[in-house]
Amino acid sequence: MKHSRFDDDHPVRIAILGCGMMGQEHISYINKYPDLSIHFLCDPNKASRDTALSMVKTRDDVKAPTVFDEEKHLLEHVNEIDLLVIASPNYTHTPQLLRWGHHDITILVEKPVAVSEKQVAALKAAKLKAKIWVAMEYRFIPAINKLLQLLPEVGMIKKITIRENRYPFLSKIEEWNKDVNKSGDTLVEKCCHFFDLFRLIAGQEMDSCVSKVHRGLLWDHYGYQDHAHEEIVPIIDSAYVLLDFVPNEGNVSEEPGVPKRIVQQSTMGCLELCMFAEGSRHQEEIIVTGMKGRVEAYLPENKVFLYQRPTAQGLWKDKSKPPP
Repeated sequence: MKHSRFDDDHPVRIAILGCGMMGQEHISYINKYPDLSIHFLCDPNKASRDTALSMVKTRDDVKAPTVFDEEKHLLEHVNEIDLLVIASPNYTHTPQLLRWGHHDITILVEKPVAVSEKQVAALKAAKLKAKIWVAMEYRFIPAINKLLQLLPEVGMIKKITIRENRYPFLSKIEEWNKDVNKSGDTLVEKCCHFFDLFRLIAGQEMDSCVSKVHRGLLWDHYGYQDHAHEEIVPIIDSAYVLLDFVPNEGNVSEEPGVPKRIVQQSTMGCLELCMFAEGSRHQEEIIVTGMKGRVEAYLPENKVFLYQRPTAQGLWKDKSKPPP
């Protein structure tokens, strides 16, 4: 019989499905909380399982985790699990959610939950019982969290710019993250965090988007040349994506004696991505501009800057000169 997740006499029983880099990162966080306990580890790769097992902090009142190399064996113990952490490769997230989601457990699934329209449709059609949270942890990075708190200071938000200029993708088991079909491609695999932030900051759903991308610039770096006999679509190496968050229909003033005034109401977003920019001063930048000011966050420095526009009633009295 399952005990309550909030029973003080028992730690929350956790299973880690996927013990690679992300699974190991979750283990490092879980180790910090005495009311959490890792009961199961599962991964088909022995090296990943062994590393993950070595990281688990042992407790006197809890036995060492049971380790499986196949998901089907872990699923047999679903009634002994309170929290399932899915940290497997992207393309496995949807089928795993469909298998586990019919059970009364809580699931933390790594992003993205789906890598294709077919997977999205399958999730939408499923009637899942589990409580599911997608790991969009960028919201909680200190600098970004501070930026979110400062949004009221900039007034009506009109422009959101997010830039990531970084190093290429790291190596993973069987290099699945260099495969368009397995990763969902770079704008899904890496940038879903940013699209989440665009929606959160704008407070609106995206209405339209357009992108320009580069592919194949890192062909040799990613080892595609070793598979010359295959028909390969390389993942995206750089991109610009323009987003619009509401229909761009201006409001027209119709007041008698007042000139018609067209106001563009939409919030615009711009994403810039470069995966071959190791020397960048900032790896990530989030810039939000409103009608009253601007707030900027820079990572990994975790610095935030707030600027407010000068007004004629304040410091900018002489508009024939630049503002002070």
